Formats: sequence, structure tokens, C-alpha cells
Amino acid sequence: MPPYERHFFVCVNERPAKHRRGCCASKNGEEIRARLKLMLQKSGLAWKVRINSAGCLDECERGVAIVVYPEGVWYGGVTLDDVEELFENHVVNGRPVERLRISNDETRES
Repeated sequence: MPPYERHFFVCVNERPAKHRRGCCASKNGEEIRARLKLMLQKSGLAWKVRINSAGCLDECERGVAIVVYPEGVWYGGVTLDDVEELFENHVVNGRPVERLRISNDETRES
């Protein structure tokens, strides 16, 4: 099997309630990942795109965090309402969703 064209890692990390940094699990990380995977399966593109769960991506305050390789695109603050736009734009058409993007200058400042 040839390598995937694009690989999405969706943070589903869980921290204790009231942790100062928060966590992606409490912001629907698992549901976002599951919805993206379902859309991928229905689209017939699962042979070229992979969507996985990730542990902590160290962008907790900006969760739900997603990183996409090989582009190295980081997303933050992703909600269930963003999934369809993210899927259509980046998964299907390879175009990042700029409004959700964390710039390189912003990543891992915490």
C-alpha cells in the first residue's frame, strides 16, 4: 500500500477536571475524530488520507488541536461545527482552513 497523502492527528487527550490547561477530550476531541473518520469512510478517500487519535499535542489551551502531515498544518479551537468545513477543504481538496489555523509562531509557546 502506498503511503497516505495526508495524515490528520486529532488530540483526544484527557486531563483531570479543572486542570489549568484544559484538555481536548473535554472539548469533544473524540467526537471530532469520529466524525472525520466517518466522513472519510463515506467519501471513499480512506486509501489516501488517514485520521488518527493523538495524545497531547501540547496546544491544550487552543483545543481541540489537530496537526496535519506532511504539511505541518496546526489547527486549534476546532469544534463539531467546524468538521464539515475542515473535511471538505483540507481532507478532500488539500486546502487548509485558515480561520482555524495556528501559526508557526503560536505553536508550543505555552
